[in-house]
Amino acid sequence: MIQLPRLLCSLLLAKLVASAPASSSFTTTVEQRPSSTFSGIDATATVPFASTDPNQALWGPNSDVSAPAPERNGLGASIVGPSNPELELENADLLAPPTTDSGTVMNAKWPFTLSHNRLQTGGWARQQNVDQMPIATSMAGVDMRLEAGAIRELHWHKTSEWAYVLKGTTQVTAVDANGRNFVGNAGPGDLWFFPAGVPHSLQATADDPDGSEFLLASIYSHGTFLLTDWLAHVPFEVILKNFQATDPEAFSHIPAQQLYIFPSVPPTSDTPPEDPQGQVPQSFVFPLSQMNATQLAGGSIRMADSTVFPVSTTISVAEVTVNPGGMSTTVQWHPTMDEWSFFLQVPFLTEGEGRMTIFAAESNAATFDYQAGDIGFVPATMGHYVENTGNTTLRYLEIFNGDRWLALTPPELVKAHLNLDDETIAKLPKTKPIVV
Repeated sequence: MIQLPRLLCSLLLAKLVASAPASSSFTTTVEQRPSSTFSGIDATATVPFASTDPNQALWGPNSDVSAPAPERNGLGASIVGPSNPELELENADLLAPPTTDSGTVMNAKWPFTLSHNRLQTGGWARQQNVDQMPIATSMAGVDMRLEAGAIRELHWHKTSEWAYVLKGTTQVTAVDANGRNFVGNAGPGDLWFFPAGVPHSLQATADDPDGSEFLLASIYSHGTFLLTDWLAHVPFEVILKNFQATDPEAFSHIPAQQLYIFPSVPPTSDTPPEDPQGQVPQSFVFPLSQMNATQLAGGSIRMADSTVFPVSTTISVAEVTVNPGGMSTTVQWHPTMDEWSFFLQVPFLTEGEGRMTIFAAESNAATFDYQAGDIGFVPATMGHYVENTGNTTLRYLEIFNGDRWLALTPPELVKAHLNLDDETIAKLPKTKPIVV
């Protein structure tokens, strides 16, 4: 059973110490430092200290910059050929990277805007998988829209399906492996989860005249099984035998191909049909929007894992808000879990802006900028952080498919790595904060 801890893993600077014992004395050959600073060989005997120069993003999507230029600290030059200033304003750290970026890191940003859209009568769907973002080998996402009453037809997957409702209300129906059925409604900010192989359908209610829109995430695999697609490829005489049909005409209007999304009348009830096997024992819907967010100095966080949403055994989520100038975490990594992120628009505010640097080992690091509607991905073990670089609240989802977290690091190792003194080490947070 997957469990997302109440306070997420945060490493190096956030989860480094349980206590700060007295340090040993050491005198550097380069300069005199307080004896509490060191407990091992001075790093400057091997390499110089890292630069303390600022490396913030040089502009943002709403900046008054007409011609963004790939220039930083005397390096680079202006663009004299064709350019796309609007796109460059959204990706300052790709055009003019921080000096701390180095080497090569696969692309870890994908805007749903660049995904090919599948238009249907009653809605649409656009997706992200390894074809769009090759680094995201373990998880994929779909942004789907249903007009009021429209249905995403009955289907099932080889892997589980997790969803977060962006707008409107969606009614979900399902039947589990034991023949028990379920009907439930998920509103804005709520979740649903279906285990692998469980057939389910989705329908937008009339609660919102625009219908509904939701984000789907799954452990990546090929293969979605649709009811109409299946029956269109079963010989007609077999269908008649299977349903013991006495009137062949009753089964003569099966669609010749999958419906996928199609219009219908909005549901008028959320009561499931009578079922001799009974109802599913654990709800497939979770009201994340009704959870009290944990308020922290720099923002807030809501978390849902199998401890509060028992049926969700393979995917867990943190809904994070970060105040302007803050960070969602100090630098961190996840030992066994990939992290798939989706950046949300905050109601009544302009779109938030954030950035994330990914450290991929062996001096490979790259920084990416994100806005509402963007997807981010960090493979397991790679260091990262999320920083709010805009003037409004940043809101995003962290979605995980694993359940192990790293423990605290002894303070003497911290000193040997980072040359921090005892006073600084004593102030390091031992749980995941949202940093002001």
